[in-house]
Amino acid sequence: MKQLKAYQPLSALAEQLKQTHLNSLFDDNAQRFAQFHVQMPGIMLDFSKQKITQEVLDGLVSMAEEADLKQWIERLIEGDELNHTEGRKAWHTALRNVSNPVPEVAEQWDKMAFIVEELHLQQMRGYSGKAITDVVNIGVGGSDLGPLMITHALEMQKLPQSPDIHFVSTLDGRQLQSLLAKLNPETTLFIVASKSFTTIDTLSLAETAKSWMKANCQSNCQSQNAIMRHFIGVSANPAKMSEWGILPQMQLAFWDWVGGRFSMWSSIGLTIAIQHGMEGFKAMLEGAHAVDEHFRNAPFKENIPALLGLIGVWNTNFLNLAGQAILPYDSRLKHFAGYLEQLVMESNGKHTQRDGTFVDYRTCPILWGEVGPNAQHAFYQLLHQGTERVMSDFILFKEGQGSDERSTFHQNLNIANCLAQSRAMMVGQQSDDPHKHYPGDQVSNTLLLTRVDAYHLGMLVAIYEHKVFTESVIWNINPFDQWGVELGKKIALSILESIDQRDASELDQSTQGILQQIWEHKT
Repeated sequence: MKQLKAYQPLSALAEQLKQTHLNSLFDDNAQRFAQFHVQMPGIMLDFSKQKITQEVLDGLVSMAEEADLKQWIERLIEGDELNHTEGRKAWHTALRNVSNPVPEVAEQWDKMAFIVEELHLQQMRGYSGKAITDVVNIGVGGSDLGPLMITHALEMQKLPQSPDIHFVSTLDGRQLQSLLAKLNPETTLFIVASKSFTTIDTLSLAETAKSWMKANCQSNCQSQNAIMRHFIGVSANPAKMSEWGILPQMQLAFWDWVGGRFSMWSSIGLTIAIQHGMEGFKAMLEGAHAVDEHFRNAPFKENIPALLGLIGVWNTNFLNLAGQAILPYDSRLKHFAGYLEQLVMESNGKHTQRDGTFVDYRTCPILWGEVGPNAQHAFYQLLHQGTERVMSDFILFKEGQGSDERSTFHQNLNIANCLAQSRAMMVGQQSDDPHKHYPGDQVSNTLLLTRVDAYHLGMLVAIYEHKVFTESVIWNINPFDQWGVELGKKIALSILESIDQRDASELDQSTQGILQQIWEHKT
Protein backbone atom coordinates (compact mmCIF):
# COMPACT_ATOMS: atom_id res chain seq x y z
CA MET A 1 0.00 0.00 0.00
CA LYS A 2 2.74 2.44 0.92
CA GLN A 3 4.32 2.17 -2.52
CA LEU A 4 1.22 3.66 -4.17
CA LYS A 5 1.76 7.24 -5.35
CA ALA A 6 -1.43 8.40 -3.62
CA TYR A 7 -0.14 7.31 -0.21
CA GLN A 8 2.15 10.23 0.65
CA PRO A 9 -0.28 13.04 -0.31
CA LEU A 10 -2.99 11.31 1.74
CA SER A 11 -0.59 11.01 4.69
CA ALA A 12 0.03 14.76 4.56
CA LEU A 13 -3.71 15.48 4.46
CA ALA A 14 -4.25 13.12 7.40
CA GLU A 15 -1.75 15.04 9.55
CA GLN A 16 -3.74 18.21 8.92
CA LEU A 17 -7.10 16.62 9.63
CA LYS A 18 -5.92 14.96 12.84
CA GLN A 19 -5.71 18.47 14.24
CA THR A 20 -9.14 19.45 12.92
CA HIS A 21 -12.26 18.81 14.98
CA LEU A 22 -14.88 16.97 12.94
CA ASN A 23 -17.58 19.45 13.96
CA SER A 24 -15.68 22.29 12.28
CA LEU A 25 -15.97 20.59 8.88
CA PHE A 26 -19.73 21.13 9.09
CA ASP A 27 -19.25 24.71 10.29
CA ASP A 28 -17.13 25.40 7.21
CA ASN A 29 -19.44 23.69 4.69
CA ALA A 30 -23.23 24.10 4.84
CA GLN A 31 -23.58 21.60 1.97
CA ARG A 32 -21.48 18.90 3.59
CA PHE A 33 -24.23 16.25 3.77
CA ALA A 34 -25.16 16.83 0.11
CA GLN A 35 -21.50 16.47 -0.85
CA PHE A 36 -20.76 13.32 1.14
CA HIS A 37 -23.67 10.95 0.75
CA VAL A 38 -24.52 8.46 -2.01
CA GLN A 39 -27.40 6.11 -2.66
CA MET A 40 -28.69 3.27 -4.78
CA PRO A 41 -32.26 1.88 -4.81
CA GLY A 42 -32.94 0.57 -1.31
CA ILE A 43 -29.99 2.06 0.57
CA MET A 44 -28.25 5.34 1.32
CA LEU A 45 -24.78 5.93 2.77
CA ASP A 46 -24.10 9.15 4.70
CA PHE A 47 -20.35 9.56 5.27
CA SER A 48 -20.44 13.29 6.02
CA LYS A 49 -19.41 12.56 9.64
CA GLN A 50 -16.05 11.23 8.49
CA LYS A 51 -12.86 13.32 8.59
CA ILE A 52 -12.91 13.56 4.83
CA THR A 53 -12.64 16.52 2.49
CA GLN A 54 -13.08 16.56 -1.26
CA GLU A 55 -9.30 16.45 -1.60
CA VAL A 56 -9.14 13.34 0.60
CA LEU A 57 -11.94 11.67 -1.35
CA ASP A 58 -10.18 12.40 -4.64
CA GLY A 59 -6.97 10.95 -3.21
CA LEU A 60 -8.68 7.77 -2.03
CA VAL A 61 -10.29 7.27 -5.44
CA SER A 62 -6.87 7.78 -7.05
CA MET A 63 -5.47 5.13 -4.70
CA ALA A 64 -8.21 2.70 -5.74
CA GLU A 65 -7.50 3.34 -9.41
CA GLU A 66 -3.76 2.94 -8.89
CA ALA A 67 -4.36 -0.38 -7.09
CA ASP A 68 -6.46 -1.61 -10.07
CA LEU A 69 -9.56 -2.05 -7.91
CA LYS A 70 -11.78 -2.05 -11.01
CA GLN A 71 -9.87 -4.99 -12.47
CA TRP A 72 -9.93 -6.86 -9.15
CA ILE A 73 -13.71 -6.44 -9.00
CA GLU A 74 -14.02 -7.90 -12.50
CA ARG A 75 -11.83 -10.84 -11.56
CA LEU A 76 -13.89 -11.49 -8.42
CA ILE A 77 -17.22 -11.53 -10.22
CA GLU A 78 -15.90 -13.47 -13.23
CA GLY A 79 -14.61 -16.21 -10.92
CA ASP A 80 -10.83 -15.92 -11.32
CA GLU A 81 -8.60 -17.83 -8.91
CA LEU A 82 -8.24 -15.01 -6.37
CA ASN A 83 -7.61 -17.32 -3.40
CA HIS A 84 -4.12 -18.08 -4.67
CA THR A 85 -2.76 -19.65 -1.45
CA GLU A 86 -5.37 -22.41 -1.67
CA GLY A 87 -5.58 -22.51 -5.47
CA ARG A 88 -9.30 -21.66 -5.50
CA LYS A 89 -11.77 -19.19 -6.88
CA ALA A 90 -13.72 -17.00 -4.48
CA TRP A 91 -16.89 -17.05 -6.51
CA HIS A 92 -19.68 -16.50 -4.01
CA THR A 93 -21.17 -13.86 -6.31
CA ALA A 94 -22.10 -16.70 -8.70
CA LEU A 95 -24.43 -18.10 -6.04
CA ARG A 96 -26.79 -15.14 -6.23
CA ASN A 97 -27.32 -14.50 -9.95
CA VAL A 98 -30.92 -15.72 -10.00
CA SER A 99 -31.65 -14.60 -13.55
CA ASN A 100 -28.60 -16.32 -15.07
CA PRO A 101 -27.49 -19.05 -12.66
CA VAL A 102 -24.50 -21.34 -12.94
CA PRO A 103 -25.98 -24.78 -13.81
CA GLU A 104 -24.60 -26.59 -10.75
CA VAL A 105 -25.97 -23.84 -8.50
CA ALA A 106 -29.43 -24.11 -10.09
CA GLU A 107 -29.31 -27.88 -9.56
CA GLN A 108 -28.84 -27.37 -5.81
CA TRP A 109 -31.69 -24.85 -5.76
CA ASP A 110 -33.95 -27.56 -7.18
CA LYS A 111 -32.87 -30.01 -4.47
CA MET A 112 -33.40 -27.37 -1.79
CA ALA A 113 -36.83 -26.56 -3.22
CA PHE A 114 -37.87 -30.22 -3.01
CA ILE A 115 -36.81 -30.48 0.65
CA VAL A 116 -38.52 -27.19 1.50
CA GLU A 117 -41.76 -28.23 -0.19
CA GLU A 118 -41.74 -31.63 1.54
CA LEU A 119 -41.37 -29.91 4.91
CA HIS A 120 -44.00 -27.27 4.20
CA LEU A 121 -46.50 -29.87 3.01
CA GLN A 122 -45.70 -32.04 6.05
CA GLN A 123 -44.64 -34.84 3.74
CA MET A 124 -41.16 -35.21 5.24
CA ARG A 125 -41.68 -37.70 8.03
CA GLY A 126 -39.51 -39.31 10.65
CA TYR A 127 -39.03 -42.90 11.72
CA SER A 128 -42.51 -43.15 13.28
CA GLY A 129 -44.34 -41.58 10.34
CA LYS A 130 -44.99 -38.23 12.06
CA ALA A 131 -44.34 -34.98 10.19
CA ILE A 132 -41.27 -32.90 11.00
CA THR A 133 -42.04 -29.94 13.27
CA ASP A 134 -38.53 -28.80 14.30
CA VAL A 135 -35.30 -28.35 12.35
CA VAL A 136 -31.94 -28.10 14.15
CA ASN A 137 -28.97 -26.66 12.25
CA ILE A 138 -25.67 -28.06 13.55
CA GLY A 139 -22.72 -26.02 12.30
CA VAL A 140 -20.00 -23.65 13.37
CA GLY A 141 -18.56 -20.43 11.94
CA GLY A 142 -19.93 -19.75 8.48
CA SER A 143 -22.23 -22.76 8.73
CA ASP A 144 -23.96 -21.11 11.69
CA LEU A 145 -23.45 -17.34 11.85
CA GLY A 146 -25.02 -16.32 8.53
CA PRO A 147 -28.15 -18.49 8.63
CA LEU A 148 -28.61 -17.70 12.34
CA MET A 149 -28.37 -13.97 11.68
CA ILE A 150 -30.85 -14.00 8.79
CA THR A 151 -33.42 -16.35 10.32
CA HIS A 152 -33.42 -14.37 13.58
CA ALA A 153 -33.84 -11.09 11.71
CA LEU A 154 -36.75 -12.43 9.66
CA GLU A 155 -38.37 -14.64 12.30
CA MET A 156 -41.55 -12.55 12.48
CA GLN A 157 -41.96 -12.90 8.69
CA LYS A 158 -41.59 -16.68 8.53
CA LEU A 159 -44.12 -18.71 6.57
CA PRO A 160 -46.85 -20.24 8.78
CA GLN A 161 -46.14 -23.72 7.39
CA SER A 162 -42.45 -23.54 8.28
CA PRO A 163 -41.14 -25.83 11.04
CA ASP A 164 -39.46 -24.15 13.98
CA ILE A 165 -35.75 -23.47 13.36
CA HIS A 166 -33.01 -23.94 15.98
CA PHE A 167 -29.23 -23.50 15.87
CA VAL A 168 -26.51 -25.37 17.73
CA SER A 169 -22.81 -24.50 17.53
CA THR A 170 -21.20 -24.62 20.98
CA LEU A 171 -18.79 -27.50 21.39
CA ASP A 172 -19.37 -28.03 25.10
CA GLY A 173 -22.69 -29.77 24.30
CA ARG A 174 -24.84 -27.86 26.81
CA GLN A 175 -26.62 -25.90 24.09
CA LEU A 176 -27.56 -29.11 22.28
CA GLN A 177 -28.55 -31.04 25.41
CA SER A 178 -30.77 -28.19 26.56
CA LEU A 179 -32.49 -28.15 23.18
CA LEU A 180 -32.91 -31.93 22.95
CA ALA A 181 -34.69 -31.94 26.30
CA LYS A 182 -37.46 -29.87 24.70
CA LEU A 183 -37.74 -31.64 21.34
CA ASN A 184 -39.54 -34.77 20.17
CA PRO A 185 -37.15 -37.13 18.32
CA GLU A 186 -40.00 -38.41 16.17
CA THR A 187 -40.54 -34.96 14.66
CA THR A 188 -37.03 -33.45 14.70
CA LEU A 189 -34.78 -33.04 11.65
CA PHE A 190 -31.06 -32.21 11.93
CA ILE A 191 -29.08 -30.31 9.29
CA VAL A 192 -25.39 -31.15 9.63
CA ALA A 193 -23.61 -28.28 7.89
CA SER A 194 -19.86 -28.52 7.34
CA LYS A 195 -17.84 -27.64 4.26
CA SER A 196 -15.29 -30.41 4.84
CA PHE A 197 -17.57 -32.69 6.88
CA THR A 198 -14.54 -33.35 9.06
CA THR A 199 -14.88 -30.45 11.52
CA ILE A 200 -14.69 -32.07 14.96
CA ASP A 201 -16.92 -29.41 16.55
CA THR A 202 -19.80 -30.12 14.17
CA LEU A 203 -19.39 -33.89 13.94
CA SER A 204 -19.19 -34.38 17.70
CA LEU A 205 -22.51 -32.56 18.09
CA ALA A 206 -23.98 -34.54 15.19
CA GLU A 207 -22.92 -37.81 16.84
CA THR A 208 -24.66 -36.73 20.04
CA ALA A 209 -27.81 -36.00 18.02
CA LYS A 210 -27.58 -39.42 16.36
CA SER A 211 -27.14 -41.14 19.73
CA TRP A 212 -30.18 -39.28 21.07
CA MET A 213 -32.20 -40.40 18.09
CA LYS A 214 -31.12 -44.04 18.52
CA ALA A 215 -31.90 -44.00 22.25
CA ASN A 216 -35.42 -42.73 21.59
CA CYS A 217 -36.15 -44.79 18.49
CA GLN A 218 -36.86 -48.07 20.29
CA SER A 219 -39.32 -50.40 18.53
CA ASN A 220 -40.47 -47.80 15.98
CA CYS A 221 -37.06 -47.78 14.35
CA GLN A 222 -36.72 -50.66 11.92
CA SER A 223 -33.29 -49.83 10.50
CA GLN A 224 -30.36 -47.42 10.46
CA ASN A 225 -31.94 -45.78 7.39
CA ALA A 226 -35.00 -44.94 9.46
CA ILE A 227 -32.82 -42.93 11.85
CA MET A 228 -30.96 -41.26 9.00
CA ARG A 229 -34.23 -39.89 7.61
CA HIS A 230 -33.77 -37.35 10.41
CA PHE A 231 -30.45 -36.02 9.03
CA ILE A 232 -29.63 -33.75 6.09
CA GLY A 233 -26.00 -33.14 5.19
CA VAL A 234 -24.73 -29.93 3.56
CA SER A 235 -21.10 -30.11 2.48
CA ALA A 236 -18.52 -29.81 -0.28
CA ASN A 237 -17.42 -33.36 0.55
CA PRO A 238 -20.12 -35.89 -0.50
CA ALA A 239 -17.86 -38.87 0.21
CA LYS A 240 -17.58 -37.88 3.88
CA MET A 241 -21.32 -37.30 4.11
CA SER A 242 -21.96 -40.81 2.80
CA GLU A 243 -19.32 -42.26 5.11
CA TRP A 244 -21.07 -40.67 8.09
CA GLY A 245 -24.37 -42.18 6.96
CA ILE A 246 -26.23 -39.32 5.27
CA LEU A 247 -28.62 -40.82 2.71
CA PRO A 248 -27.99 -39.76 -0.92
CA GLN A 249 -31.36 -38.03 -1.22
CA MET A 250 -30.63 -36.09 1.98
CA GLN A 251 -27.35 -34.59 0.74
CA LEU A 252 -26.93 -31.02 -0.48
CA ALA A 253 -23.70 -29.80 -2.03
CA PHE A 254 -21.64 -26.68 -2.45
CA TRP A 255 -18.12 -26.21 -3.75
CA ASP A 256 -14.56 -25.47 -2.67
CA TRP A 257 -14.84 -22.03 -4.29
CA VAL A 258 -17.39 -21.03 -1.65
CA GLY A 259 -15.61 -19.75 1.45
CA GLY A 260 -17.24 -20.67 4.76
CA ARG A 261 -18.00 -17.07 5.70
CA PHE A 262 -19.69 -16.57 2.31
CA SER A 263 -21.62 -19.83 2.36
CA MET A 264 -25.08 -18.70 3.46
CA TRP A 265 -25.73 -17.87 -0.21
CA SER A 266 -25.30 -21.58 -0.99
CA SER A 267 -27.20 -24.63 0.26
CA ILE A 268 -25.82 -23.76 3.71
CA GLY A 269 -28.72 -21.28 3.67
CA LEU A 270 -31.23 -24.14 3.70
CA THR A 271 -32.68 -22.98 7.04
CA ILE A 272 -33.43 -19.59 5.46
CA ALA A 273 -35.26 -21.31 2.61
CA ILE A 274 -37.18 -23.51 5.06
CA GLN A 275 -38.28 -20.47 7.04
CA HIS A 276 -39.22 -18.29 4.03
CA GLY A 277 -39.57 -20.65 1.09
CA MET A 278 -37.32 -20.65 -1.95
CA GLU A 279 -38.97 -17.40 -3.05
CA GLY A 280 -37.78 -15.70 0.14
CA PHE A 281 -34.32 -17.27 -0.14
CA LYS A 282 -33.98 -16.08 -3.73
CA ALA A 283 -35.15 -12.58 -2.74
CA MET A 284 -32.11 -12.44 -0.46
CA LEU A 285 -29.91 -13.57 -3.36
CA GLU A 286 -31.43 -10.90 -5.61
CA GLY A 287 -30.68 -8.17 -3.08
CA ALA A 288 -27.05 -9.27 -2.94
CA HIS A 289 -26.85 -9.51 -6.74
CA ALA A 290 -28.12 -5.92 -7.06
CA VAL A 291 -25.16 -4.85 -4.92
CA ASP A 292 -22.80 -7.02 -6.99
CA GLU A 293 -23.89 -5.13 -10.11
CA HIS A 294 -23.61 -1.78 -8.34
CA PHE A 295 -20.10 -2.66 -7.09
CA ARG A 296 -19.09 -3.72 -10.58
CA ASN A 297 -20.49 -0.77 -12.51
CA ALA A 298 -20.81 2.35 -10.32
CA PRO A 299 -17.98 4.93 -10.40
CA PHE A 300 -15.97 4.79 -7.19
CA LYS A 301 -17.29 8.16 -5.96
CA GLU A 302 -20.84 6.76 -6.16
CA ASN A 303 -20.00 3.16 -5.22
CA ILE A 304 -21.26 2.35 -1.72
CA PRO A 305 -19.11 -0.74 -0.95
CA ALA A 306 -16.00 0.80 -2.52
CA LEU A 307 -16.48 4.04 -0.58
CA LEU A 308 -16.96 2.14 2.69
CA GLY A 309 -13.75 0.23 2.00
CA LEU A 310 -11.75 3.33 1.09
CA ILE A 311 -13.07 5.14 4.18
CA GLY A 312 -12.03 2.09 6.23
CA VAL A 313 -8.50 2.32 4.83
CA TRP A 314 -8.41 6.07 5.50
CA ASN A 315 -9.46 5.60 9.12
CA THR A 316 -7.26 2.57 9.77
CA ASN A 317 -4.04 3.56 8.04
CA PHE A 318 -4.07 7.35 7.93
CA LEU A 319 -6.04 8.37 11.04
CA ASN A 320 -4.73 5.35 13.02
CA LEU A 321 -8.10 4.13 14.31
CA ALA A 322 -7.94 0.53 15.53
CA GLY A 323 -11.57 -0.10 16.53
CA GLN A 324 -14.76 -0.51 14.50
CA ALA A 325 -18.20 -0.48 16.14
CA ILE A 326 -21.26 -1.88 14.31
CA LEU A 327 -24.44 -0.30 15.69
CA PRO A 328 -27.73 -1.46 14.13
CA TYR A 329 -30.81 0.33 15.44
CA ASP A 330 -33.19 -2.60 15.04
CA SER A 331 -33.43 -5.53 17.44
CA ARG A 332 -33.88 -7.91 14.52
CA LEU A 333 -30.21 -7.38 13.68
CA LYS A 334 -29.08 -8.68 17.05
CA HIS A 335 -26.65 -11.17 15.46
CA PHE A 336 -25.38 -8.89 12.68
CA ALA A 337 -22.26 -7.66 14.48
CA GLY A 338 -21.33 -11.25 15.38
CA TYR A 339 -21.69 -12.21 11.73
CA LEU A 340 -19.47 -9.31 10.63
CA GLU A 341 -16.80 -10.21 13.18
CA GLN A 342 -16.06 -13.35 11.19
CA LEU A 343 -16.48 -11.71 7.78
CA VAL A 344 -14.13 -8.82 8.56
CA MET A 345 -11.52 -10.27 10.89
CA GLU A 346 -11.21 -13.73 9.33
CA SER A 347 -10.92 -12.12 5.90
CA ASN A 348 -8.51 -9.25 6.55
CA GLY A 349 -6.79 -10.33 9.76
CA LYS A 350 -3.59 -11.00 7.80
CA HIS A 351 0.04 -9.93 8.17
CA THR A 352 1.38 -10.95 4.77
CA GLN A 353 0.91 -9.44 1.35
CA ARG A 354 -0.05 -11.56 -1.63
CA ASP A 355 3.60 -12.24 -2.46
CA GLY A 356 4.27 -13.52 1.09
CA THR A 357 6.19 -10.47 2.36
CA PHE A 358 5.13 -9.07 5.72
CA VAL A 359 3.11 -5.87 5.81
CA ASP A 360 4.37 -2.80 7.63
CA TYR A 361 0.92 -1.29 8.14
CA ARG A 362 -2.28 -2.21 9.97
CA THR A 363 -4.62 -4.38 7.90
CA CYS A 364 -7.77 -4.88 9.96
CA PRO A 365 -9.58 -3.10 12.78
CA ILE A 366 -10.92 -4.92 15.82
CA LEU A 367 -14.65 -5.10 15.19
CA TRP A 368 -17.49 -5.49 17.67
CA GLY A 369 -21.01 -4.21 18.09
CA GLU A 370 -24.49 -4.54 19.52
CA VAL A 371 -28.03 -3.38 18.86
CA GLY A 372 -27.95 0.39 19.37
CA PRO A 373 -30.23 0.91 22.41
CA ASN A 374 -28.40 -1.81 24.38
CA ALA A 375 -25.03 -0.47 23.29
CA GLN A 376 -25.99 3.05 24.42
CA HIS A 377 -26.24 1.78 27.98
CA ALA A 378 -23.06 -0.28 27.73
CA PHE A 379 -19.96 0.59 25.69
CA TYR A 380 -21.07 3.98 24.32
CA GLN A 381 -19.46 5.40 27.45
CA LEU A 382 -16.09 4.55 25.90
CA LEU A 383 -17.11 6.09 22.59
CA HIS A 384 -18.18 9.34 24.25
CA GLN A 385 -15.56 9.82 26.96
CA GLY A 386 -12.96 7.07 26.60
CA THR A 387 -9.38 7.42 25.44
CA GLU A 388 -9.86 5.36 22.26
CA ARG A 389 -10.75 6.84 18.90
CA VAL A 390 -13.22 4.49 17.22
CA MET A 391 -14.97 4.43 13.84
CA SER A 392 -18.66 3.52 13.96
CA ASP A 393 -21.27 2.37 11.48
CA PHE A 394 -24.86 3.24 12.42
CA ILE A 395 -27.43 1.08 10.61
CA LEU A 396 -31.00 2.32 10.40
CA PHE A 397 -34.21 1.36 8.59
CA LYS A 398 -36.92 3.71 7.29
CA GLU A 399 -39.71 1.31 8.22
CA GLY A 400 -40.14 -0.16 11.70
CA GLN A 401 -41.64 -3.42 12.92
CA GLY A 402 -45.28 -2.37 12.53
CA SER A 403 -47.60 0.29 11.08
CA ASP A 404 -49.87 1.05 14.05
CA GLU A 405 -49.56 4.23 16.07
CA ARG A 406 -47.53 2.67 18.88
CA SER A 407 -45.10 1.01 16.47
CA THR A 408 -44.64 4.33 14.65
CA PHE A 409 -43.85 6.03 17.97
CA HIS A 410 -41.22 3.41 18.81
CA GLN A 411 -39.65 3.68 15.36
CA ASN A 412 -39.48 7.48 15.59
CA LEU A 413 -37.85 7.15 19.01
CA ASN A 414 -35.42 4.66 17.53
CA ILE A 415 -34.49 6.99 14.66
CA ALA A 416 -34.10 9.92 17.06
CA ASN A 417 -31.71 7.94 19.28
CA CYS A 418 -29.62 6.78 16.34
CA LEU A 419 -29.19 10.25 14.85
CA ALA A 420 -28.66 11.81 18.27
CA GLN A 421 -25.85 9.41 19.13
CA SER A 422 -24.00 9.90 15.86
CA ARG A 423 -24.27 13.67 16.31
CA ALA A 424 -23.19 13.54 19.97
CA MET A 425 -20.14 11.47 19.05
CA MET A 426 -19.26 14.09 16.46
CA VAL A 427 -19.88 17.39 18.25
CA GLY A 428 -19.20 16.45 21.88
CA GLN A 429 -19.96 18.86 24.71
CA GLN A 430 -17.84 21.45 26.46
CA SER A 431 -18.18 21.68 30.25
CA ASP A 432 -16.38 23.32 33.13
CA ASP A 433 -16.86 20.04 34.97
CA PRO A 434 -14.29 17.62 33.46
CA HIS A 435 -16.50 14.66 34.38
CA LYS A 436 -19.19 16.04 32.08
CA HIS A 437 -16.87 16.98 29.22
CA TYR A 438 -17.41 15.12 25.94
CA PRO A 439 -14.56 15.53 23.43
CA GLY A 440 -16.63 14.46 20.41
CA ASP A 441 -14.61 14.12 17.18
CA GLN A 442 -15.61 10.45 16.72
CA VAL A 443 -16.15 9.53 13.07
CA SER A 444 -19.10 7.49 11.80
CA ASN A 445 -21.06 6.35 8.78
CA THR A 446 -24.84 6.01 8.69
CA LEU A 447 -26.43 3.39 6.46
CA LEU A 448 -30.16 3.87 5.89
CA LEU A 449 -32.12 1.00 4.29
CA THR A 450 -35.78 0.79 3.39
CA ARG A 451 -36.87 -2.13 5.56
CA VAL A 452 -35.80 -5.38 7.21
CA ASP A 453 -36.67 -8.08 4.70
CA ALA A 454 -34.81 -10.77 2.79
CA TYR A 455 -33.98 -8.52 -0.17
CA HIS A 456 -32.53 -5.66 1.89
CA LEU A 457 -30.63 -7.97 4.22
CA GLY A 458 -29.07 -9.52 1.12
CA MET A 459 -28.03 -6.03 0.08
CA LEU A 460 -26.61 -5.17 3.49
CA VAL A 461 -24.45 -8.29 3.77
CA ALA A 462 -23.15 -7.97 0.19
CA ILE A 463 -22.18 -4.34 0.83
CA TYR A 464 -19.97 -5.39 3.74
CA GLU A 465 -18.51 -8.30 1.77
CA HIS A 466 -17.42 -5.92 -0.97
CA LYS A 467 -16.21 -3.34 1.56
CA VAL A 468 -13.88 -6.00 2.97
CA PHE A 469 -12.73 -6.93 -0.53
CA THR A 470 -11.99 -3.28 -1.39
CA GLU A 471 -9.82 -2.96 1.71
CA SER A 472 -7.98 -6.19 0.87
CA VAL A 473 -7.09 -4.87 -2.60
CA ILE A 474 -5.61 -1.67 -1.16
CA TRP A 475 -3.75 -3.65 1.52
CA ASN A 476 -2.59 -6.20 -1.09
CA ILE A 477 -3.67 -9.20 1.00
CA ASN A 478 -5.67 -12.37 0.29
CA PRO A 479 -9.02 -12.04 2.11
CA PHE A 480 -10.19 -15.55 1.22
CA ASP A 481 -7.87 -17.88 3.13
CA GLN A 482 -7.74 -18.37 6.92
CA TRP A 483 -4.62 -20.34 7.77
CA GLY A 484 -4.59 -18.94 11.29
CA VAL A 485 -7.81 -20.80 12.07
CA GLU A 486 -6.21 -24.15 11.26
CA LEU A 487 -3.40 -24.04 13.84
CA GLY A 488 -5.71 -24.06 16.85
CA LYS A 489 -7.68 -26.98 15.39
CA LYS A 490 -4.52 -29.07 14.98
CA ILE A 491 -3.30 -28.34 18.51
CA ALA A 492 -6.77 -29.10 19.92
CA LEU A 493 -6.74 -32.54 18.32
CA SER A 494 -3.36 -33.40 19.81
CA ILE A 495 -4.49 -32.23 23.26
CA LEU A 496 -7.73 -34.21 22.95
CA GLU A 497 -5.76 -37.36 22.14
CA SER A 498 -3.54 -36.81 25.18
CA ILE A 499 -6.56 -36.29 27.44
CA ASP A 500 -8.18 -39.46 26.14
CA GLN A 501 -4.94 -41.44 26.69
CA ARG A 502 -4.12 -39.70 29.99
CA ASP A 503 -0.64 -39.04 28.66
CA ALA A 504 0.73 -35.49 28.58
CA SER A 505 4.26 -36.52 27.62
CA GLU A 506 3.85 -35.36 24.02
CA LEU A 507 2.66 -31.86 24.95
CA ASP A 508 4.88 -28.85 25.54
CA GLN A 509 5.18 -27.34 29.03
CA SER A 510 2.79 -24.45 28.32
CA THR A 511 0.01 -26.95 27.69
CA GLN A 512 1.02 -29.43 30.35
CA GLY A 513 0.48 -26.86 33.08
CA ILE A 514 -3.11 -26.27 32.01
CA LEU A 515 -3.68 -29.96 31.52
CA GLN A 516 -2.40 -30.76 35.01
CA GLN A 517 -5.01 -28.49 36.57
CA ILE A 518 -7.77 -30.11 34.52
CA TRP A 519 -6.36 -33.55 35.33
CA GLU A 520 -6.53 -32.96 39.06
CA HIS A 521 -10.16 -31.90 38.83
CA LYS A 522 -11.09 -34.82 36.57
CA THR A 523 -9.48 -37.46 38.79
